[in-house]
Amino acid sequence: MALSESEKMPKYRDKTGCAASSEQELKERYLALEKQFLSKYATLSDSTRGRETPTEPCPLRTEFQRDRDRIIHSKAFRRLKHKTQVFISPEGDHYRTRLTHTLEVTQIARTVSTGLCLNPDLTEAIALGHDVGHTPFGHAGEEVFSRLLGVPFRHNEQSRRVVERLENDGKGLNLTWEVRDGIENHKLSLKPATLEARVVSYCDRIAYINHDIDDAVMAGVITEEMIPSDLVAVLGNSKSARVNTLVLDMVNFSYDKPVVGLSREVQYAMDKLYDFMNEKVYAYHAQKGEEAKAKKLLETLFDYYMGHFEEVPDPYQAMSAECGRARSVCDYLASMTDRYAVSTYERLFIPNDWRS
Repeated sequence: MALSESEKMPKYRDKTGCAASSEQELKERYLALEKQFLSKYATLSDSTRGRETPTEPCPLRTEFQRDRDRIIHSKAFRRLKHKTQVFISPEGDHYRTRLTHTLEVTQIARTVSTGLCLNPDLTEAIALGHDVGHTPFGHAGEEVFSRLLGVPFRHNEQSRRVVERLENDGKGLNLTWEVRDGIENHKLSLKPATLEARVVSYCDRIAYINHDIDDAVMAGVITEEMIPSDLVAVLGNSKSARVNTLVLDMVNFSYDKPVVGLSREVQYAMDKLYDFMNEKVYAYHAQKGEEAKAKKLLETLFDYYMGHFEEVPDPYQAMSAECGRARSVCDYLASMTDRYAVSTYERLFIPNDWRS
């Protein structure tokens, strides 16, 4: 006897053993579980403020899961694998890039969000997109573009600009309001609208302080023994110990509260560790010759494309009527990976016979 269409549908079973006969039913069960198990302070997936351009809902994924997928499949996300975290063109394969940093932030943030019974899908989407606006050569690029434009060029604001205006050939990714707000406001000094975004703010700093220590030790800039003993006593004597301390403290301090933060002792220790890194690593590295070379390279490319604007590709060229030629050139240069910026410089300014 032939099976009916409903009998042909795959049967999904949730943790209770109940079967769902369609993708839509599976999604509805997931949304119901959010209401049942997430904190009263969490952002529910079906409570989103929505997208700038309304679209037909996905029959299987929630809106925040859909945003996560759009970011992962974007060109801007893929380019992060060849953008500097701290060390420009390091010798060795084990130093962090913007992509590996982003993945570490995402993993830590999802763990904290789950521990706080917040929405892990919203947290993950914000974390994956928080650095897509970073320039080549790390913060050196931000400094150059701020000087050239005469206004601050901030990577968090550029990240929102990427997902709203620049990605997808100028159409943007059409993400939900909550994800875009979290991406723009992921710095600890800012105030995002959701606790999920606040989790990303803290986990961004937890990730980069600790993996930058790792990279700085590998580069011979510092040793673990140089970290002040009072900070080691509070946070731990290794990267994994420090991250574990910070994650557990954040969950214990913030659980079932309308805020996300750390206990006073641990917050003080993390702030002092950040000060230590500023003095011993970030300021030290900024004085190194490689960063000065990177800045000069970007300045030279900016001057070239301002004089040869017809060589700037769309969507950057097309948007100049709206934002001005200088901003369009900076948008284009900011999108470049480190290696593409270097190869473009070589193509434009280095004779063919002299290239390595």
